[in-house]
Amino acid sequence: MRIVLGVAGGIAAYKSVLLLRLLREQGHAVRVVPTRASLEFVGRATWEAISGEPVTTDVFEDVDQVAHVAVGKSADLVVVAPATADLLARAAAGRADDLLTATLLVARCPVLLAPAMHTEMWEHPATVANVATLRARGVHVLEPATGRLTGTDSGPGRLPEPEQIAEAALGLVRPPHGSDLGGRRVVVSAGGTREPLDPVRFLGNRSSGRQGVALARSAAERGAAVTLVAANVAPDVLAGVGSGVEVVHVETGEELRASVRAAALEADVVVMAAAVADYRPASVAPTKIKKSGEVPTIELVETTDVLRELVADPPRPGQLVVGFAAETGDTTGSVLDHARTKARRKGADLLVVNPVGDGRGFGTTTNEITVLDRTGDVVATAAGTKAEVAHAVWDAVVAVADGRPSGPGGAATMPA
Repeated sequence: MRIVLGVAGGIAAYKSVLLLRLLREQGHAVRVVPTRASLEFVGRATWEAISGEPVTTDVFEDVDQVAHVAVGKSADLVVVAPATADLLARAAAGRADDLLTATLLVARCPVLLAPAMHTEMWEHPATVANVATLRARGVHVLEPATGRLTGTDSGPGRLPEPEQIAEAALGLVRPPHGSDLGGRRVVVSAGGTREPLDPVRFLGNRSSGRQGVALARSAAERGAAVTLVAANVAPDVLAGVGSGVEVVHVETGEELRASVRAAALEADVVVMAAAVADYRPASVAPTKIKKSGEVPTIELVETTDVLRELVADPPRPGQLVVGFAAETGDTTGSVLDHARTKARRKGADLLVVNPVGDGRGFGTTTNEITVLDRTGDVVATAAGTKAEVAHAVWDAVVAVADGRPSGPGGAATMPA
């Protein structure tokens, strides 16, 4: 896909460097169109080096190629981040006094503006009116985040994180999924559990919760009523879940187990995307463990296998259960070999397998998965952003749900 990334003149322009890299890593061709003022914050060389394309700001550059028309006409998506108060005003007025505003006038593809400015500027009646005008014309204008701004002040006006902007922008051009989860209740677990050793330390894992959050958001977009059980998911990641999703916060594996089972009493589908600890300390020290010159021995006990328990003892008959398996492969077998064994042992309707390690899976904005049925057969594969992967998982879930007969063990609890 061909994307135009517009960059207006605000201090938040540095975040757009990360946004550019995200879009490029996902295989998109990106033409950066900065305003002249924005080059005071991030230079032309940076944009050209990361995008691999020339950077121009003025309508009188590349005149032989009619760039002020060609750039917008050839775009599949236009994203402006940051969109300053000045940029919003000029776009609302239909100005074409630089290459970026001219591109906005020419583009007939989806356009997303990500505002960033001081709170007083965002709340000024002129900006409020400009945003309303742009939205009325079909331009997608994100709400700014709330947080620390340029100086010591905080409030609404902060540029959303690059991952959130990328997800929102790419969501505008994904194939529509409609409301195929409409009327269904879904529980999704996300993040990584923490098992305390003492009041300071814990046993944990590297899961960020991004994939689970993407699953919750995409299910809501497709019409489901969603409960997200979030285990230690950072606020900036959790912000990506959007509105309309009930969030339950947990810390340990036992807390997650209890919360998932409680929410699943009314659920049609349960997706266990969280990384739940396999072991926990047999006892928790009441005070911080101090160095003593001796290596301490920590006795571990197995935690409850939440996924297997959901399969063996479903909170609601006919429930569809989806598990996740993060695998690395080893000398005894590949990622897929281990996953097939796990699929047969766990017995979930679907098992989503993703390779982790070497910069893959945990903590990243992209993922690659293979979906297995309970016999270990491959039913789907997907790779891309975690939002794209989430939709691929729901496609597989809908296919299984719609193919089930009604009655005990069937899909009677999953209305279309």
